[in-house]
Amino acid sequence: MMEPFRKPFIGDPLFPFHITHKTLKLPQFELPDHLHDLYELVYVYEGSGTFFIDQTLYDKKPGNLFLIPGNTVHRANPEDVNPILSSAIFFSPAMAGAGAYDDSYSLLQCFDLARKRRCFKFEPPEYLRDMLESTLPYLHEEYERQQPGYRAAIRLELGRLLLALNRYLSEQFTDRPLEHKPGPSWIISTLHDIDAHPEQDHSLAACSAKAAVSQAHFSRAFKQFTGMNLTDYVNAKRIIRAKELLLASDENVSSIAERCGISSLPHFHRTFKLLTGFTPSAYRKTTTRSG
Repeated sequence: MMEPFRKPFIGDPLFPFHITHKTLKLPQFELPDHLHDLYELVYVYEGSGTFFIDQTLYDKKPGNLFLIPGNTVHRANPEDVNPILSSAIFFSPAMAGAGAYDDSYSLLQCFDLARKRRCFKFEPPEYLRDMLESTLPYLHEEYERQQPGYRAAIRLELGRLLLALNRYLSEQFTDRPLEHKPGPSWIISTLHDIDAHPEQDHSLAACSAKAAVSQAHFSRAFKQFTGMNLTDYVNAKRIIRAKELLLASDENVSSIAERCGISSLPHFHRTFKLLTGFTPSAYRKTTTRSG
């Protein structure tokens, strides 16, 4: 069984920013299903494949821009014959100056829009593609060389990019219908059910019965659509909920595990650490202290 994967980021904990520039994505080297706290922006230069993000499978082609908010389950699936060449930046909300400006504006609006509308793929016009293709190498050079003032340079350039994306997306996409690659209605329904109530019984037997398909067919189709098996997907959603509860209350870990649908405390600890890199208690202390 595929284990959930927590994407590691090594660097300055006081400057939560990372960039991979024009890297070739091959199927054998891609991560399994994973999530992380950092916000992620992915821009595609060449190649083709698919990108599973939250509950939707998207085509992945040159010129595509993907905005992935923190703690969103995702998995890239590049093609063997035409692998993806892309750049990606990862950053915390603090890097975008969240809370540093007036209350009516946030540089994270583009990510908020993506999350609210459950639409994570965009096809920016030529002027924005040009901006991305000049900004990303600039950010990469500053990040790699780390000359005096590089942190300020990265913050300013990242802010400029997010501002441009906010203005474009707020004008062009807010009132348009979502465009994504459809899947079987019973898979879409299952994904919505898990997202809304991760604590409920989402075993293979229960889900396949509700979908009125065999367990073998359900398992095969779900894995093909999401790139994940059902158990791993449910566990990831439960841990996302657990993280929210750990930070929103002083409730003990055992009660939170039960509220998330995990009755075995050792299993909860093991799964939580696989996905976050921390035990539940350590996550609560670390995140509260850093916030």
